[in-house]
Amino acid sequence: MAGICVIFHRAPREMTVDSASIAVFSYRMELRKDPITRSWVITGDDPAESGPRPPSACRFCADSKYSPHVISAVPNAVGTPWSARAVVHPNPLYHIEGEPGRRGDGLYDRMRSVGAHEVIVENSQHDRHLWNASDGEIEQFLHLAAERIFDLKRDPRIKYVSLFKDFGSSAGQEFSHPTSQITATLFVPRRVLYELRAGREYFVAKERCVFCDILSQEERQALRVLEARGDYVALCPYAPRVPYETWILPRTHEASFERTGLARGAVLTNLAALLRRTLQRVRTITENFHLVLHTSPNSMHPSKNLGYWKTLDEDYHWHIEILPVVTSKARSYTFKEVYYSPVSSETAVKQLREAKIDG
Repeated sequence: MAGICVIFHRAPREMTVDSASIAVFSYRMELRKDPITRSWVITGDDPAESGPRPPSACRFCADSKYSPHVISAVPNAVGTPWSARAVVHPNPLYHIEGEPGRRGDGLYDRMRSVGAHEVIVENSQHDRHLWNASDGEIEQFLHLAAERIFDLKRDPRIKYVSLFKDFGSSAGQEFSHPTSQITATLFVPRRVLYELRAGREYFVAKERCVFCDILSQEERQALRVLEARGDYVALCPYAPRVPYETWILPRTHEASFERTGLARGAVLTNLAALLRRTLQRVRTITENFHLVLHTSPNSMHPSKNLGYWKTLDEDYHWHIEILPVVTSKARSYTFKEVYYSPVSSETAVKQLREAKIDG
């Protein structure tokens, strides 16, 4: 989750949670703001494990007897009851109920962890991941993600909705079933704020989108472009934070992923295919990765203090970031004052292009 530090006092685990335990858990965690970096940190003391043991069977499989709280589902006409569905996280960090109660503590700021935390079950089948599912199945997942982001932004309290996926033990994977997660927060994550500021400043100076200009130059130079399919391009960024970092962007300028995904007649097949093929390439280097979607903040309810929303549709550009976790290059993940990547983007894209992948 870009810009959010999540502190766990025990390893995440699958568990059954009823409404009463959710109410108790709601405010074990709280959000605290670092007055120097201005980033919000979610922290708290999670009590010792108690209550029901985790189910031995996967709770997210279609035939599971552990029924999660389903929010939305995409029906499937091919023999399974659904293709993808959104459920309430069984052990959420953010809760939709209540008020944030933002308050000062001397020079510090704190508030309750109000928001939303959902699991997007990408596929009803336990072994159908984004790199080995069909393009149609991935497209259904992308449509559902767009639907959930749009719906959560209808809440006037929500400032930002993050979609992310952590895969592999080194990346903090939480569930064995193919899943991504969504968090809706009352603040914009710091990394996204950096992008918003840079995008706005570039637009003020040049009246152009910095992401569009990057994409145009990368395609012209053809040094770091991994692959293009239809309106979407995968590339290794010029200044990578980690080895083999890869971005997927639409060629057509659009600030909001959900507008792309929910537009009349929207076709995400090329995006689905490019995402699948890019993850296959990344997995020839490492099985561990973080994936995060950067979309625009909630422009339905603009900030009264910040001006990022005035030219948002012109200066921001949604994109997907994939950050592989390469354990043999661990220094790149521990020295964050200056990012260190021992593999240049030009070398990375050459290796990823040459990787043997399916279809």
